Amino acid sequence: MAPLQPVRGTHDILPEVHRAQRHVVDTARRMAEGHGYHEMATPIFEFTEVFARTMGETSDVVSKEMYSFTDRAGEGVTLRPEYTAGICRAFISNGLKQQVPFKAFAHGPMFRYERPQKGRQRQFHQIDIEVIGAPEPQADVEVIAVGADILAALGVLDQTVLELNTLGDPASRARYRAALVDYFSAHEDRLSEDSRTRLKRNPLRILDSKDPGDKALVAEAPAFGDHLNPASRDFFAAVRHGLDDLSIAYRLNDRLVRGLDYYTHTAFEFVTGQLGAQGAVIAGGRYDGLIEALGGPPTPGIGWAGGIERLAMLAAAPPPPPRPIAVIPVGPAAERRAPMLAREVRQAGFPVELAFKGAVGRRLKRADRANARAAVIFGDDEMARGTVTLRDLDQGAQTEIARDDLVRRLGPFKTGTP
Repeated sequence: MAPLQPVRGTHDILPEVHRAQRHVVDTARRMAEGHGYHEMATPIFEFTEVFARTMGETSDVVSKEMYSFTDRAGEGVTLRPEYTAGICRAFISNGLKQQVPFKAFAHGPMFRYERPQKGRQRQFHQIDIEVIGAPEPQADVEVIAVGADILAALGVLDQTVLELNTLGDPASRARYRAALVDYFSAHEDRLSEDSRTRLKRNPLRILDSKDPGDKALVAEAPAFGDHLNPASRDFFAAVRHGLDDLSIAYRLNDRLVRGLDYYTHTAFEFVTGQLGAQGAVIAGGRYDGLIEALGGPPTPGIGWAGGIERLAMLAAAPPPPPRPIAVIPVGPAAERRAPMLAREVRQAGFPVELAFKGAVGRRLKRADRANARAAVIFGDDEMARGTVTLRDLDQGAQTEIARDDLVRRLGPFKTGTP
């Protein structure tokens, strides 16, 4: 029988990689809290309708990529493919309208059935920022600034470019949609099969097509900026001025769109050229119609999601974990005392490496593999004298010290300068 392997598109996150990904999450959490965001979580699965309503029945995610199934009660449920819809559902379900602006930070696993590629798996992980209930352009500026601050704290901001666009208000979007339908209808015979379907249902999504023929047509398509009304232009100008005031550089990209009608005004992505064709590490936008689409009251919102795996690939390795103290007993009596001594050392603030068996030499080799800073060695003789042997594993020097003085004598090993 062949050994079992992970399901395609999933992988085990082993300690070194997990530490790098945790560094991304911890950094994001710290920066988000500094901007007044509070951490929350939603269930990993929701009723399928939550995503079908918000992502569009005809979108690729809903029609091709979601992990959906019927549970034993006959309910259609889906493993979450993204966080925004669940947070907005939670906003409605928990009656949080009186807490606006509601500012949330979240992180966790997402699931999409797509072709695995570098930094993108069928189970992947995201950090997420949402602001619900703030219609002002200042909210857009802040959300983008949080993303920039996280990237800067990870040391990767200079490896990315912020791309920025406006989708205008619903009236502007309707005008642009009509212009796109007129333009692409005149060239329908040159569109790909997917884009011919999109032309009837969601023409803005043609602008995202990867088909070479579609791309050639998109290059000559009408520009969104030519169809904005004054209110939409003013909103976008306020966002740009806010970013300028914060010295956050950006590049305008009038082909950066969001296909669903509840998206309005600001759309943005932090992109990099270092991770292949799928270059976005943070992507977001304003979704003023989303909560209403879920059955809630008209409530504006804006947010973004960032790929943890992709950010961890870009970021420098996090600081190494604290080096442990190895506790090495010699003989049955010392073995029995070792857990108590190890607990005392841990309570003093040191990580401890305590092997379960083996001779002194073998345990010292294990301590070396664990990158231990020092070893506490004791046997029957030391116990009778009330002492232990403290060995500096970097310098090789060792000395016998009073057992009651151990914690004090370990103090310098916290800084690595005994």
